Amino acid sequence: MRLRVATWNVNSVRLRVEQAGRLMDEHGIDLLCMQEIKCQEHEFPRDEFAAIGLPYLKIAGQKGWHGVAIASRLPLDPVAPLDVCREGHARCVQASVAGVEIQNFYIPAGGDVADRALNKKFDHKLDFYETLTAEMARRDPKKPLIVTGDLNVAPGEFDVWNHRHMSKIVSHTPVEVEAFAALMGSIGFSNLLREATPEPEKLASWWSYRAADFRQSNRGLLLDHILISPGLKDAAFAGGKPRARVLDHVRAWERPSDHAPVIADFAV
Repeated sequence: MRLRVATWNVNSVRLRVEQAGRLMDEHGIDLLCMQEIKCQEHEFPRDEFAAIGLPYLKIAGQKGWHGVAIASRLPLDPVAPLDVCREGHARCVQASVAGVEIQNFYIPAGGDVADRALNKKFDHKLDFYETLTAEMARRDPKKPLIVTGDLNVAPGEFDVWNHRHMSKIVSHTPVEVEAFAALMGSIGFSNLLREATPEPEKLASWWSYRAADFRQSNRGLLLDHILISPGLKDAAFAGGKPRARVLDHVRAWERPSDHAPVIADFAV
């Protein structure tokens, strides 16, 4: 069975319901992981998601801020929650589908100053990564696991529009890149986007609203990722090379999120 997984920072789920339906029509998503839903659980547009073919939901909501959700075409099984956000924000939601555990994260952006002592938001971001990495290091790498979402780090030289400039900007500073690498190494995660599209080709999944034409300015960052455990590599590499990509055309839709969806296929 093909399982098509997408991650998308929707920047308000109630504003993106029609776009989620269009995404379903065009790409046949089986499981959609969303970040920044910006609503409480009882405010989530359940009926609309059922109507577009994603009736099974797992939601961690928060009033006006943050919030994450998993919407699925297939029934979702429960997974023990993770306590990795010291501030108690709704930044993580999990479920299992077809025997695959899904961990969906909205990791803190980290503010503007890349200094833990001077910036509590940056310290929170690194603390989140450290706690998550320690949790993943305790996992069995043979078990099928997806860690996905807006991880808010562009880890590679070609995941940013200008490596030298962005190395001084939160999202691509050396300490954040090191934190991302530590998470990757915790159980030997594979980054499916980079497996499918190796460097030096540039990739991006986020573009600022400040640019009138995001393609012309072309100052994007790759902040959204689909990481898989060694136990899921056979399912991801069933055709020899993983099928994963950024749907950057979605960023050009009317009233878009500033993030584009990222999708990957698995044979489960």
